[in-house]
Amino acid sequence: MTALGVSLLRGAVTSPFKRAGGPGATLPTGRAVLPAAPAAPAPLAAYRTLCGFTDPETLPLTYPHVLGFPLAMRLMTERSFPLPVLGLVHTWIEITAHRPPRPEDRLELTVYATELTPHRRGTEVTMVTEARCAGETVWESRSGYLSRHGASGATGGTAARSRGAIVRAGAPAVAAEAAPPDAPTAGAGLPAVAEWRLPGDLGRRYGAVSGDRNPIHLHPLTARLFGFPRHLAHGMWTVARCLAEAETGAGPGTGTGTRPGTGTGAGTGTETGAKNRARIRSVRAEFKAPVLLPATVTYAAAGDAFLLRGGDRVHLTGTVVRER
Repeated sequence: MTALGVSLLRGAVTSPFKRAGGPGATLPTGRAVLPAAPAAPAPLAAYRTLCGFTDPETLPLTYPHVLGFPLAMRLMTERSFPLPVLGLVHTWIEITAHRPPRPEDRLELTVYATELTPHRRGTEVTMVTEARCAGETVWESRSGYLSRHGASGATGGTAARSRGAIVRAGAPAVAAEAAPPDAPTAGAGLPAVAEWRLPGDLGRRYGAVSGDRNPIHLHPLTARLFGFPRHLAHGMWTVARCLAEAETGAGPGTGTGTRPGTGTGAGTGTETGAKNRARIRSVRAEFKAPVLLPATVTYAAAGDAFLLRGGDRVHLTGTVVRER
């Protein structure tokens, strides 16, 4: 069994004994470290193919997060971690490449939890992943994971629901504003660039290349055990696929094509070539709704903004910053 599989099993055992939102919750101060090593060529090639990345000279912007995810799961399934890992929802991610990591770089990965934040639907934890090469931080990500639960001690009213505490690792709780109610989705009117048909086995294929074999992504039967009508595409695949499309410089046009690893794309976009666009330095993405498999989704983009939607439902929104 892989290290990630062991963590998932441990999480299934420990989650029923954890109660999110309880008073006095603290984050562990420990860090998980993966010793310096270059990316293994075969898994990297499979990941590139499935997500659509084409630049052989740099690691895909999302790939260090994939390498560090087993470390994050190890931390989140420890007994000292205050939230149950079962039911955690990945809500957002920010990734910054201070310089483009290369496949041959010997990256040392460090993962730690940095804060607990009150959320109108529960409690959100921020996990940080850092990649260093020869002591230099070359890449980092921050991810939010939401544990849904009722407001502890809430008595009703806006004020009671909007106040909470941010708990940072190793620090006392301080008063803070919780997240506001959902605003209208920014960028919902972005023009369509490409349409992708996602096959029913996409979750199993991404699980094989990423190691993330969460049952909600593998099969309709296993997803139903967790309350979903069908299995879901991995959120990190949707981010990676959108970034791969943004890197190739796809823009409005006509024509059809096949998007790597996703099945046939009855496209509304044409490729202009990755070298014609400035490299993406950072991305901020927010997960809005799961993608039930199989599915047909539309990638829409304009300027630095992008989104993924299925019909009228927005699954993912994001913005990128390119090198100048």
